[in-house]
Amino acid sequence: MKFFLFLLFMLTTGFAQSQQEITEAELTQHIEFLTAEELKGRYPGTPENDSIVNYLVDDFSKNEISVLVQEFEAQMRKDSFIVKTYNVLGLVEGNDSILKDEVIVLGAHYDHLGMKGDSIYHGADDNASGIAALLEIAEKVKAHQNELKRSIIFIAFGAEEQGLLGSQFFVENPIVPIDQIKLMMNMDMLGHLNKEKHLYMGGAGTFPDGVELMKSLVNSDELNPIVHAGGVGGSDHISFYRKGISVVGFHTGGHDHYHQPSDTIEYLNIPGEVKAANYIYQALIEIATSERELEFIEQD
Repeated sequence: MKFFLFLLFMLTTGFAQSQQEITEAELTQHIEFLTAEELKGRYPGTPENDSIVNYLVDDFSKNEISVLVQEFEAQMRKDSFIVKTYNVLGLVEGNDSILKDEVIVLGAHYDHLGMKGDSIYHGADDNASGIAALLEIAEKVKAHQNELKRSIIFIAFGAEEQGLLGSQFFVENPIVPIDQIKLMMNMDMLGHLNKEKHLYMGGAGTFPDGVELMKSLVNSDELNPIVHAGGVGGSDHISFYRKGISVVGFHTGGHDHYHQPSDTIEYLNIPGEVKAANYIYQALIEIATSERELEFIEQD
């Protein structure tokens, strides 16, 4: 794969202030855009894919988050074609003179399966829901940047459905030394919070006291976290785990619409996603504003 970095925005004034709250309205707005028929299922290497990249860049930029775009080549599973696609990174620097060199990554993939015949695979839960949460959490973090000790990189990964290609590319071509990345938190399918309010997470035991932390953050009226020390799972955080980086993967569980054209916004639990996104924000900010030790612990 060839490696390119471009489109670096060091932002100044003139943009709207980042908001303090994660809202149903903005989550819905992001998901409606990402699942629109005009985007034809967000398939890598298409003009529609490029439109999504522009949308992500614009959203980070309007919130005064510095943006970096990685271009890479990806081989498609269905026909072995090689296409160009992208990771979109938002950068928020910490304030501690030492800990700002330690990085937490919060990620989600934006691609989906495209079209099969006349059917559009919209991918509302998989993973427009994760990207919507990524953008909303990034906006809220930016509003609280003065509280951060550690730095945060928000990454919208391309070509996850083709074999975790965007995250694999990033860990082979990191924008900071790989040993400075202390934790990767991944969001893949946050839109189907069930009536038991289960938010599932795997890998919480890959850093010290991670399981205890994840269990301590919850209000039982809001969420019922199902916390696994191992069970790292099969999304983009795997690429980081294989590099000896601590990870936590978040999701709200499987359903009959998975990888079907029926994975559309009307089946999502948007109020439930607000709860999930607020929990993930709380976990992220707790780690990024503290001096807690972060070191890799291997799990099953």
